[in-house]
Formats: sequence, C-alpha cells, structure tokens
Amino acid sequence: MIKEQQMAGDQVQVPVGESTRVAEARRKAVELAGRIGLDETKTGTCAVIASEMGTNLVKHATDGEMFVRSVTQGTMQGIELVAIDRGPGMSNVSHALQDGTSTAGSSGNGLGAMMRMAAEFDIHSLPGRGTSIVARVWNGPVPVRQASVMKTGVIHLAKPGETLSGDAWYSQCTGHRTLCAVVDGLGHGALAAQASQLAVETLRAHAQASLTEQVDLAHRALRPTRGAALGIAEILHDQQLVKFVGIGNIMASICQVGSSRNMVSQNGILGHQIRRVTEFQYPWPESAMLVMCSDGINTHWDINGYAGLAARDPSLIAATLYRDFSRGRDDTTVVVLKKRTADG
Repeated sequence: MIKEQQMAGDQVQVPVGESTRVAEARRKAVELAGRIGLDETKTGTCAVIASEMGTNLVKHATDGEMFVRSVTQGTMQGIELVAIDRGPGMSNVSHALQDGTSTAGSSGNGLGAMMRMAAEFDIHSLPGRGTSIVARVWNGPVPVRQASVMKTGVIHLAKPGETLSGDAWYSQCTGHRTLCAVVDGLGHGALAAQASQLAVETLRAHAQASLTEQVDLAHRALRPTRGAALGIAEILHDQQLVKFVGIGNIMASICQVGSSRNMVSQNGILGHQIRRVTEFQYPWPESAMLVMCSDGINTHWDINGYAGLAARDPSLIAATLYRDFSRGRDDTTVVVLKKRTADG
C-alpha cells in the first residue's frame, strides 16, 4: 500500500520586480536544495530554473512572485518552484514553449528550457489575467505513482511582517483513503502557530480514528492554547465519499469542471467552545478535487472562472487562487488535492 504524507514546512516567498530579486530567488532555491541533500547537478538545475522564472517575471510580468519549497514522494525528495504574475498572459502557450523562444536574454531558452530541465512542469496562462508556472526537481527519477494516490498543491505563508504562520496543514494519502486538514490558530505569530501545530500533531497521531474522534481529541489538546479554526476532510475513494468536519472559518470545497460545492462548517473555536461535533458526508465524484483555504483567502473564488485551470497541476491551482484572492493581511493557506492521472 502506498502511503504518502505531507505537512506544513518551509515555503519561501520572493516578490520579483527587479533583477536583484531574481538573484535572491536563485539563492533561496540553492539553499533549500542543499538543505535536503540534492546533488550538485540537481542543485544547479534548480538554480537555472529559478533564474529563468525570475527573469520572465522581471521582463514580462506585473506583481510577480516566486515560491520555493521542499516536497516529498515516498522516499524521494525534491524542490518545487512556482512563479505567478498579473502580467499580460499568453494566448498561445504551446508556441511559448517551443525551442528558440527566449525569455529576453536569460540563460537557456526560457519556458522551453524550464520544461526540459524540470522533472515535472506545468503552466497555465490567460490573456489579461496572468501566468502561473510550476517546476519540480527530484533527487532521482520522477517518483512512480499509482492513480489512486492524490497529488497535493499548497501555498502556505505567514502574514506580512510575521516570521511564523499561524496556519498549519497536512495531508495523508493511501490507496483508498485520504485525509487533509487545515488549521488556523487564532491571531498571528508564535502563539497562533503553537495552537495550529499542536492541532495538526494531534490529528496525525490519531489519524486512524473517526473524524469526530480526531476533532474531539484536538479540542481537548488545545484547551491551554488560544484556540483555532479547523477543517478536516476524509476521502474514501472506494466508496466515492468524502466526510468533513469544520469548526470556524476554514473553507472546504468539492470542485470539478463545471461545478463546485462548499462543505458545511459549524461555529466555534477549537480548544474553547464547540457544540457537539457534527460530521457531514458528500458524494465524491471520480474527477473531483478538494480545495481547502484559511481565511487569508477571500471566499468569492470560482475555479471554473479560469478556462482550463481545473485540469492543471494542483500547485498551479493553489497559486492562482492565492494570486487573485489573497486578502494580503493575514496568514494564508490554500491546499488543493486532486487524483493523479496515469502520467502523474
């Protein structure tokens, strides 16, 4: 049985509006690659991709940002690089990916170079709305996966001016069952982070229990803390069913091409005040994806308002929602889970 677990870790954000920030993004990518033990060749690949992404943002974009984080798949480790912008976008992405299409003087051949160098690459762009790009570099061959395992994309950032995020998240996938939780500690900073991280640790330690039991245990564990909002979903793939418990203002939505359905959360504060914990159940279509957000994201988003986005890598979906719906004044977490296709 494949078991795959991910949780909040270091995600580096670099606003890129001038060439000096390109060097910073490259340096952050190299530092993180070294921290997880990528070899010299893979680290160099991360550096070139970061430079290409950053140069694209400086030359062609508006309000560009890059994100770098470490990722795992089983025993494999890698680096994920994401770039977003509010630039002019592209009407013909296929042409931009062709060899010989350069990003205005950067090393390599722009988007095409990134696509060739990365183990995994995806892009989404709409004229007048901007572009999102993701590239991953692994410490070995691209991990072999089964289609029953979910793929996770995330943006997880602290409130501007804070060093710690008061949000936390984790996902755990097996061949037949997926758990995903997002927790928002009340307020900001270290005390909020303490509450959210304790909640995630408690949920992980009791992952085999029912959702209501997990939430009850987390509620008790958080009594000495300032408390938190929580959303936790359990997808039972064989039954095509998703169960959900929400306390407070964590948004969770079942999305697919042409439709979406928000799941119900109840009022309360985990660790302080909860009425009887209620679990809700919903059908889980084969093509569905799960999107969960803390309240750092405005709730008025619609994936189907972006042509083709629902079919793209979940990291592109998370980054696009962050780009267009971040409140900009709070800790921010967007987690997107969707079923892997045969090609990854």
